Amino acid sequence: MTSVENSVDVGATLDADTTQDLEDLNDVWLIRAFEEKVRELRVAGDVVGSVHLCIGQEATPVAIKRLVGPDDALFVTYRGHGYGLMRGISPTSMFAELLGRATGINSGRGGSAYFIAPEHRFFGENSIVGAGAPIACGAALAGRFDGTDRVAITVFGDGAMNQGSVHEAMNFAAAMKLPVVFLCENNSYSEMTPIADMVGDPNLFRRAASYGMVGERIDGNDPTTLRERISQAIAAAREGGGPTLLELMTARLVGHYIGDAEQYRIPGELDRAQETEPVAVLSRRLIAAGCSRETLDDVETGAREEVESAAATALGAPLADPATAKDHVYA
Repeated sequence: MTSVENSVDVGATLDADTTQDLEDLNDVWLIRAFEEKVRELRVAGDVVGSVHLCIGQEATPVAIKRLVGPDDALFVTYRGHGYGLMRGISPTSMFAELLGRATGINSGRGGSAYFIAPEHRFFGENSIVGAGAPIACGAALAGRFDGTDRVAITVFGDGAMNQGSVHEAMNFAAAMKLPVVFLCENNSYSEMTPIADMVGDPNLFRRAASYGMVGERIDGNDPTTLRERISQAIAAAREGGGPTLLELMTARLVGHYIGDAEQYRIPGELDRAQETEPVAVLSRRLIAAGCSRETLDDVETGAREEVESAAATALGAPLADPATAKDHVYA
């Protein structure tokens, strides 16, 4: 993965906060460039099946990049490519997986919706809405018996808050004081339906009180804010304080799926979202700190070059052999 040092001359005059912002911008651009390339490959027919992109929602995976410990477990929604990248899975092996190549992280078996990399403490995407939440509870409970101080982190969308399994997971985690951090990425839409039209109270974090856990709504587009608050929730869980629900307010800048006509959008909605998405947030702060526009452009260019190289390598790899389709199915 590219680093800020490799893509730009950070310089000795930048303080620690500005250096962190530059690194965050590099990571946001890596995820965004990856997702834009996935969209290109899907439209071209190289990637098949349903694909859900996290363009505009990159801040949370960037924030948790170094927060997952060696025994912790991360479970994410089907919009989770960015989390895989930030957990250290190489862009090349991720592209290969999405392209059905034998060199993919799961030998081409998982595709976009189901890839998993336990060696990176990344226990995968799941196309069943909210299904990661109860599994995370299981991982957290297991930590009580295997000698670890494991914290489980589960990420899901606002629509998943209406899933029975998520309700059951939160209730169980609170009752058992399990070390689980529930992260709800609220992009205001449950697929194509505004979440405000589906619930009596659109402040979803308030549900935490009914379970007896801490709940809070925070800015989901600023990696700095997210990193601070998520790290606090992880620390509380690890110290026996039980679960936390964080509602992360963000916006996806693309359709729910590739091909979504987005006719449900309110006029001007995307223009407003462009002002508060992660690239805009970080760029404004970096410019104010004295970084040049050229420096910011170099960050984007470096990320795009890395993504293009990774995609080209993956496209050149052999397709998964259909004769091995039944491998790993039976113990």
